[in-house]
Amino acid sequence: MSVTTCQKMKAGFTLGFALCCLFSAGVRGDSFTVLQAPEFVSFQKGDWPVSGENVPDVVALTMGFSVQEDLMWPGLQAGPLFQRPRANVLVVVRGIDSLSLPQTVASYPLENPVPFTLDGVAETVHSLFSEYTPVVLQLAPSEERLYMLGKANAVFEDLPVTLQQIRARLSQDGSVLTSLPLNSLSRNSEADLLFLSEVQVLHDITALLQRHRHLAKDFSPDLYSLELSGLEELSRLYGNDSPQYRDATAILASVLQKFGEDMYRLYGNRAVVEVVTVKTFEAPLTRKSRSILESKQISNPGSPYNLAYKYNFQYAVIFNIVLWLMIALALAVIVISYNLWNMDPGYDSIIYRMTNQKIRMD
Repeated sequence: MSVTTCQKMKAGFTLGFALCCLFSAGVRGDSFTVLQAPEFVSFQKGDWPVSGENVPDVVALTMGFSVQEDLMWPGLQAGPLFQRPRANVLVVVRGIDSLSLPQTVASYPLENPVPFTLDGVAETVHSLFSEYTPVVLQLAPSEERLYMLGKANAVFEDLPVTLQQIRARLSQDGSVLTSLPLNSLSRNSEADLLFLSEVQVLHDITALLQRHRHLAKDFSPDLYSLELSGLEELSRLYGNDSPQYRDATAILASVLQKFGEDMYRLYGNRAVVEVVTVKTFEAPLTRKSRSILESKQISNPGSPYNLAYKYNFQYAVIFNIVLWLMIALALAVIVISYNLWNMDPGYDSIIYRMTNQKIRMD
């Protein structure tokens, strides 16, 4: 074999290895990052990939709920039985594979980035805590550029839903336009406005919770599922190397860091905040835009016939109290009846005893 042939084979091997590394880095570019978590929710630091379809199971397990199949993922360890977070906040950012977040608990590669929802976790919260007022807020953009609000407390009715409401909100007091360094972003561009509106919604959620702190201190856990697509629109319109995209990325990283810290603090350091960054989903997720706050609330959200729940999480407790109380009363009646039946009136009863003495004296 000639020297030239060996050099060509070596160069080909080096190029192939470089392409393989580049391909692997591209596949593992998407990430699942834990911004905030209490001490009793143990996320282990490591490079274990988590599948996109398992993200709802991770959220359910952090809140103490059971899942249909065991999650074979070492990133989350079992925590104490009687300590559960008061809220779980999941933010999905589309259009970027990773964000430069300065302070995080742990970060894992996201593989198989298929679309997912937390509808199952939301239904579990409502079924277990139907007698309370849990906050279950789901926010996702649809094809019509409208937002879908999930089942939430009436406090969040003030959140902007349509682009017209968002434009009006950005011009009011407390708008993020007065505090953010827009730089190359424009207030007149629809794509820029969509991104800024998502930032405004994050700001409004924490502002509403600060005014209604009782929502973060009640017995029921809260769930927030927020999907942001503003960066994806900016990437499609301007490109990833544009100054608009770079400025928006820096703004969003700073806003998400502050948003996570505020939510963690409002829930008394007992909230889990996760951020999922995905460049693009492998399959489109079609969702109809609606506002469930505008619809009639029914006692059972999973039933269209307004049926009551068969039981709630206190069913077992009430059943045992009633069962053993009935058994105790039944045993008491049996014992008392047996003693009365075998009682000697002249010996056991003081009434008959005194009567007999009186008769003898007479």
